Amino acid sequence: MSQDRLIKLQCSKCKRINYWSSKNKKLVERKIELKKFCNWCRSQQVHKEAKK
Repeated sequence: MSQDRLIKLQCSKCKRINYWSSKNKKLVERKIELKKFCNWCRSQQVHKEAKK
């Protein structure tokens, strides 16, 4: 069974879920933070991993 799981990326400013990604939960234990473009804020914001 594959350990890659889908995760949601949520904007830290407006709290909207804008992106989906996958991560290997056995290798990466911390929560992912990526700087991505948010269509609602109209700027680049930090997107954090959200609960399902």
